[in-house]
Amino acid sequence: MALGRRGRDRHIDYWPGFVDALSTLLLVFIFLLSVFMLTQFFLTQEMSGKDNVMQRLQAQIRQLTELLSLERATGQTTDGELATLRASLEATETERDRLKGQLSAAPVPTSDEGRTRALAREVDLQKDVAARAIAQIELLNQQISALRRQMAALEEALNVAEKRDAESQTKITDLGRRLNVALAQRVQELTRFRSEFFGRLRDILGNRPDVRVVGDRFVFQSEVFFDRGSATPRPEALAELDKLAGAILELEKSIPPDISWALRIDGHTDNRPIATPQFPSNWELSAARAIAVVQYLISKGVSPQHLIAAGFGEYQPIDTSASEDARARNRRIELKLTER
Repeated sequence: MALGRRGRDRHIDYWPGFVDALSTLLLVFIFLLSVFMLTQFFLTQEMSGKDNVMQRLQAQIRQLTELLSLERATGQTTDGELATLRASLEATETERDRLKGQLSAAPVPTSDEGRTRALAREVDLQKDVAARAIAQIELLNQQISALRRQMAALEEALNVAEKRDAESQTKITDLGRRLNVALAQRVQELTRFRSEFFGRLRDILGNRPDVRVVGDRFVFQSEVFFDRGSATPRPEALAELDKLAGAILELEKSIPPDISWALRIDGHTDNRPIATPQFPSNWELSAARAIAVVQYLISKGVSPQHLIAAGFGEYQPIDTSASEDARARNRRIELKLTER
């Protein structure tokens, strides 16, 4: 009977490790995707601001173009009026010259002299109208020149903005590439330190059946540290916790300070309900066990900034069957080295 139970305990279930590995890859992919989406969000904000500036510049250019077309039409109308005035002026001058010739050739009555003076006044009036028209045309030409200068300045500003936008796109692309490379390097470095840490723990604790590596986590059966239904470490478990603290202290020395990392202590229970004054549910029990391990490690000199306590109750089982062996595997304390 004992030999049969020992044989079952030695059975290794590879499926949870495969699932945990896939979960880890999925978490890394989600993290990288979140960073990419955040970067894309800031890039979209910057691009939308530039698009607004471009739209305002284009609207100003359209307004200036319309104003220029209107001024050109007004100038053409004025040119026509000026040509008409000039033709009228020439006709009036011709008539004046003819009348002067008649006056010089023969004496004219007093009434003709009055007519001549009236014609002279009309000619002077036409000259004044023509002069005002010429002045107005000159003013319109000046305004058109100013509008052309403004359009040239706006076009130059638009070209500068497009050049800056292209440079920004290049910088953003390079920044994204460098960020992806840096993230990949950090993940690789953290994976290497995790492998070394788990290997060191395996050497320290020995080849125990109740301590194993599952994917990216180091798994202790709860009975290694705690009695059934308790969150107080057993006296005989303190030696194992001391070994764990020593390994973590060595890990803190080996990981460079520019890598942000933390060791997450996860508490898990089986699906047996618990309802005591101290632990109304398995949530409280799993969290209390994780916190107890963290507090003991801190008391041994481990930095609190590198520790995280989490409780999952019975809701993250590694074996969903209803056997006693499955419940024993689900009662566990997990260590996971992760980015902070």
